[in-house]
Amino acid sequence: MTRHTLTALIMAGVLALGVGAAALARSPGPDTGTAAVNAEQRGQVPGGPFTLTDHRGQQVTDMDYRGKFLLVFFGYTFCPDVCPTTLAEVALTLDLLGDDAARLLPLFVSVDPARDSPTLLADYVGLFHPDIIGLTGTIDQIAQIARGYMVHFEKAHDADAADPTDDPYYRIDHSAFTYLMGPDGSYRTVFAYGTPPDRMAQKIRGQMAAWTKEGV
Repeated sequence: MTRHTLTALIMAGVLALGVGAAALARSPGPDTGTAAVNAEQRGQVPGGPFTLTDHRGQQVTDMDYRGKFLLVFFGYTFCPDVCPTTLAEVALTLDLLGDDAARLLPLFVSVDPARDSPTLLADYVGLFHPDIIGLTGTIDQIAQIARGYMVHFEKAHDADAADPTDDPYYRIDHSAFTYLMGPDGSYRTVFAYGTPPDRMAQKIRGQMAAWTKEGV
């Protein structure tokens, strides 16, 4: 187990207990990937152009990431369990890929731009793995990329709060599947929440091998 993996697993537990408690310890109700699979069967292709701001404060577009496989996941830093768990699994997947990890960029897209500044995202993703890129933007920019990837997200509040409209620990209910995109931005496959890292690494390697064989 590498230092990055150990740190990621520890932080996943710490954040699930600490941040999760602050966020009322309620799961965002992940979509296991059924929507993406059904959309694929209907001929709808996840992905598309976007303009966002990375955790270094630089404006980026989908074209900036051409030439690399992308592992795209949507979430937010106040997420009580699904997001830290998934990021820890992504970190372990990167370690399992070994040298092949150099061909892959994991993108963590915030669905909570009101709270997730580039600085906060930088601190957050850095807890898991140095190769994970945090992305945020305006609510319109986030809505655009979410539509492209068929991702649902919606602000939720604690029904017991004195003033639910003024709840600093509001939740974001959001889809929780992870997309693998090809070096040309094309959709390759989707991973359901909870897919084991060894299975993710195996499928990613398979897609990389297929891409090389296709000679695109």
